[in-house]
Amino acid sequence: MSNETGSAKSTSDQDPFAPVPLDLKNPSTAALLAWLIPGAGHLYQGRRGKGILFLVCILTIYFLGLSMGGGRVVYAKWDDTEKRLPLICQLGVGLPTLPALAQAFFVSNGKKPIELFGIRLMAPPLDAAENASLHRKYGYLFEMGTLYTMIAGLLNVLVIYDAAAGPVWMIPDSEKKKRKKQGDSDEPETSSNGNTPQAAANVSAG
Repeated sequence: MSNETGSAKSTSDQDPFAPVPLDLKNPSTAALLAWLIPGAGHLYQGRRGKGILFLVCILTIYFLGLSMGGGRVVYAKWDDTEKRLPLICQLGVGLPTLPALAQAFFVSNGKKPIELFGIRLMAPPLDAAENASLHRKYGYLFEMGTLYTMIAGLLNVLVIYDAAAGPVWMIPDSEKKKRKKQGDSDEPETSSNGNTPQAAANVSAG
């Protein structure tokens, strides 16, 4: 009976805003998985809700952006004609962007890029004329697609951090104010000479 009472008391006295212990397993492995496939690190840790949410949302944004530019908005190129800076952000998505590196390797070695259903997916433009034709063909959607894939990559950087370091626990401002008021009310009152009422009573009694 006493055990049940003690258990109920401890439960009722528990701080609802206290951090909940969370097993992150191997943070390095979780971070690597989160980079390779968004949400995979959280699924590895057993945090299924977040894992599925990140997987669906980030990959949806990424592939939506990729489709806007006909699969050509993600590519790797770093030479005198073009330095493809958006790729730095796009690499945050991990595995889905790696074919761009393979396509760039083939082109740089004088080989034809791999085609998928007649589309040179993630292949860099062979020259400035082809680059201009891509922008003419897709118009503003080419830039929008580039932006979407960049955002997906940057969002996944936050996901990687969450998988490696765990969630951030925050106390609402309303709760902070409430605790501050309670702390002020718990402080002992002092008399005009700086003594507490109990100390003043002892002095007068002496």
